Amino acid sequence: MSEEFGRRKGLGRGLSALIQDDGEDLGAIDRMRDAREVPIEQLSANPYQPRQSFGDEELIDLSNSIKEKGILMPILVRRVAGEAKSYQIIAGERRWRAAQMAQLHEVPVLVRDMDDKEALEVAIIENVQRENLSPIDEASGYKRLMKEFEYTQADVGKIVGKSRPHIANMLRLLQLPLQVQNLLEAGHLTPGHARTLINAEDPVAMADEIMRSGLNVRQSERLAGAGGGRAAAAKDPNLREVERQLEERLGLKVTITQKGEGGEVRIGFHTLEQFDDILMRLHQAPQ
Repeated sequence: MSEEFGRRKGLGRGLSALIQDDGEDLGAIDRMRDAREVPIEQLSANPYQPRQSFGDEELIDLSNSIKEKGILMPILVRRVAGEAKSYQIIAGERRWRAAQMAQLHEVPVLVRDMDDKEALEVAIIENVQRENLSPIDEASGYKRLMKEFEYTQADVGKIVGKSRPHIANMLRLLQLPLQVQNLLEAGHLTPGHARTLINAEDPVAMADEIMRSGLNVRQSERLAGAGGGRAAAAKDPNLREVERQLEERLGLKVTITQKGEGGEVRIGFHTLEQFDDILMRLHQAPQ
């Protein structure tokens, strides 16, 4: 373990105490006393921001909360060199974006002196410690910490409060094809599903089969053991055609699984309205 890491290994815990914005926090009042209000247009996004996606629903929810209660925790910023009234966000870009949606004119900030390296490290750590970060953004954050600061997986684990195996498993997701990473980022696959695809001959085809059949992680592992993409292609073309016809008629995902002479038909729905529509169709008299 490097001397530099040994000196700064408490950064993750200290950062959490500095910028925590969820749950009860007895230090919140002290931090608000140190904060100052600045015009929102004086803030700019952090070019080192490791988080690439900010969900619309998430921002809307936070914006509504800000309209009602204001920003409860200040945004961590540093001054922009050579500009007296400009600040670059180190941590809290999500709050800044939501504040713009809420049409706030001023926001509370904590100004800290940090060089580029410190700002990058804090920005990455602040993001990977968030529970709602996408798996790919989390893995990319770990990779950047290792690349930029020459940390080992064990070093990163201690900084962000995760086990070394967790760091290793997340980093493995970056080995997947971009198409599969996009499915994972969109929430169509879980990290557990995605890890079963890493050694598959055709990860994209296998991912498609996992989604179409609604497989759980254990079933996905068995599919991978049976040949992954080849197993996906083994389904009877007639069943696939019937699935497509039903999906076109219902506008919902349909999966038909054959078991001997019998089988099952699975219809997926996302809302109660879709479920009600299925029930209504089932109760209709045959034509």
